[in-house]
Amino acid sequence: MPRALLSVSNKTGLVAFAKSLAGLGWDLISTGGTARVLREGGLAPIDVSEVTGVAEMLSGRVKTLHPMVHGALLARRDNPKHMASLQEHGITPIDLVAVNLYPFREAVARRDAAREDVIEHIDIGGPSMLRSAAKNFDSVWAVCDPRDYERVIGALSAGDDDLDLRTLLAGKVFAHTAAYDAAIASWFAIEREELFPEAITVSFDRAQLLRYGENPGQSAAFYVERAGAGLGGLAQRGGKELSFNNFLDLEGALLALDPFRGLTACAIIKHTTPCGVAVGTTALEAYRKALACDPLSAFGAVIAFTVPIDDATADVVSGLFVECVVAPSFSRGAIEILGRKKNLRVLEGTANWSAHSLDFKRVRGGALVQERAPVIIDDTGWHVVTKRRPTSSEYADLLFAWRAVASVKSNAIVLARDGATIGIGAGQMSRVDAAFLAVHKARGVGHETRGAALGSDAYFPFRDGVDQAAEAGIQAIAQPGGSVRDAEVIAAADEHGMAMVFTGKRQFRH
Repeated sequence: MPRALLSVSNKTGLVAFAKSLAGLGWDLISTGGTARVLREGGLAPIDVSEVTGVAEMLSGRVKTLHPMVHGALLARRDNPKHMASLQEHGITPIDLVAVNLYPFREAVARRDAAREDVIEHIDIGGPSMLRSAAKNFDSVWAVCDPRDYERVIGALSAGDDDLDLRTLLAGKVFAHTAAYDAAIASWFAIEREELFPEAITVSFDRAQLLRYGENPGQSAAFYVERAGAGLGGLAQRGGKELSFNNFLDLEGALLALDPFRGLTACAIIKHTTPCGVAVGTTALEAYRKALACDPLSAFGAVIAFTVPIDDATADVVSGLFVECVVAPSFSRGAIEILGRKKNLRVLEGTANWSAHSLDFKRVRGGALVQERAPVIIDDTGWHVVTKRRPTSSEYADLLFAWRAVASVKSNAIVLARDGATIGIGAGQMSRVDAAFLAVHKARGVGHETRGAALGSDAYFPFRDGVDQAAEAGIQAIAQPGGSVRDAEVIAAADEHGMAMVFTGKRQFRH
């Protein structure tokens, strides 16, 4: 009779799978809690200790690490010497292993997780059994995912020696154990407070296939660190399937709102960079202020809010062609109103970075890795460098502009007034051109630039950017400072009677 060894942490579908195996004439071997669940389900599994002749020891740390198990898994059925060795040692082959591993990631994610508890969630026997079975996939079924139980039973019931399926399952095993080991290695790096360890192993699970990539003709998929992580945790409440570019713009939108957590804010994103950011007393006010920055570019944009969306806000937003709207929650009426736009994707929830996450940028032959940009952006370290100090209202606008410019592609200039962007110059090769564009965009939709505040993501290398701002009537500037020509830039601001603060930090974003 064929034998199956079942030892799982995730008990989903276990009893039904085991009953199907038993109904096909399979003997069942099991361990600990898995065996208890099977017995409660009316089955009679053989304890693994009966197979090995050794009781579980070291509080369960050692129970399957034995030749009676691994010999039974690794013996090649087409090798007479292997089979003779099994017979010599009284080992009965094991033909199927269903194992999923101790929930290490879940243990680490618990805020109150003790170090000792995390260590006990490092599985040793499980990966060993899976790897042994997967290596011998020509003869052994290696099952690590409960979602595959039905497929396996279907093949066995049909009497089908499905080598293709066993090959697929074996590949899944090695991907699964690699991801598991990667999570453990990452935890050890965090324990050592090692930001950039000698080796980084990155593992993602495919969440969904996408229709295409940035352009038709490029295939694409969306992967997540784990189920429900980050953007994968947003619930889609309506609209078409998300596209590759939608995901990029959603990330840009949430990045733009990160500095405004705790405030009522709205960001409108086009091609991953803001075309409007604002705060307000209500979601609707914040939206209207953000939209006023550049209503033309907002066509086909992604819109994000930091607060729930009510019926009134949804009604106004639905009047614009929008690709996606994302917010922590929506009223029932808002879902119905936005749902009338069949192509509008409505996404509900919050999407946060995992703790200790790094920022990766792929380049040919490798990757650049850096710390993530800070979420909290405040006035720590600011100092006024001009003769005139900013007024209280100018200072508030400078802080808003400094937060807003953090998500704009460099070279980046943001003009702001009363908690809203009024002009954005993004992605320019020179800073003076970015300043010119920000003024041009603001005036193009009727905004008065005189008296506005300006935020620059990096220093002004020449005074020409300041002169450009002064010509438009800008009264206050926030910039990092640090140029060899800082003295000239400060002198230019003083000539124009402007107030300027050096933030001491750069917010360049390629």
